[in-house]
Amino acid sequence: MLTNNDRCPQNNTDATECKPEAAKARWSLLRQVLKQRQPDSDSMQQISVRRFSSFNLFTRTRVKELDREESRGGGGAGQWVQYTSASFPQYSAFLRDNLGPLKVDEVLTSFDNTGNVCVWPSEEVLAYYCLKTPDVFRGLTVCELGGGMTCLAGLMIAIAADVKEVLLSDGNEKAIQNVRSVIERNRKMGVIKAASVSSCVVRWDSEADVSPLEGHFDIVICADCVFLDQYRASLADAIKRLLKLNGRAIVFAPRRGSTLNQFCSLAEKAGLFIRRYENYDEHIWNFHSKMKREKKEIYDENIHYPVLLILTKGTPAPDPTRKQT
Repeated sequence: MLTNNDRCPQNNTDATECKPEAAKARWSLLRQVLKQRQPDSDSMQQISVRRFSSFNLFTRTRVKELDREESRGGGGAGQWVQYTSASFPQYSAFLRDNLGPLKVDEVLTSFDNTGNVCVWPSEEVLAYYCLKTPDVFRGLTVCELGGGMTCLAGLMIAIAADVKEVLLSDGNEKAIQNVRSVIERNRKMGVIKAASVSSCVVRWDSEADVSPLEGHFDIVICADCVFLDQYRASLADAIKRLLKLNGRAIVFAPRRGSTLNQFCSLAEKAGLFIRRYENYDEHIWNFHSKMKREKKEIYDENIHYPVLLILTKGTPAPDPTRKQT
């Protein structure tokens, strides 16, 4: 099965490089997929698995009765799971993930497929952050960009916050097909609080996708979306265009060498004001510090620890790390 590994920094000399033997193994894995073969060794199978997958902010429970219900109805691939917040257990969502192996033609012809693999750590952190600060979204319009196959963070806003409208989006059609099923399922389960929750394909480099949404949102959120060189500038531009005047974006992303700094430079050139935070939550910071000390073999803060960016269109945003009086 071909899956996405920890993404390596692109086009920068100060980034942590992928080891040659790992790269060779990945090419061998791809060659086997192209030949319709299964990986032929345990070491090869481990290459296709993420080394670090979670900050343990959510519990994940398989819901087999939903799988059986969907199977009887001729539903699609994947399995239904219930994600429950560890810190705020009153909030949970039903997600359909693990949509099966990526097909080679999808990898070669589709918009970024990384969101079709799993819920990435930065998306998990963004979802936790949104649950921790639900009043930030009260009465506002919110859009998640690049939310992948679940749009977990945007979905949690729809579940926990008294929000006016939530749009869940990704640039990949397969991801959005799944998100539509996720929205429908959570509506049936009665957990969605927001009056309006919808989904659509939004490619940041597509004028046809961005233009109809221009100036519509009070808040835009996204997680780990700045690593691809070819889409970094268009993401910064899309965020600016989608936001209302004085609207803001909440972005979580690892440094990945110089890719985060490059995005910040592009966002500033687009006219967005930026605040940057490394230590934005005590629980996450403590977990991060422990992983650095005790799990160096699997944890690399350069590609795993998400930095928080608050981007504002117009007046600078208030400092979210300080209590407002």
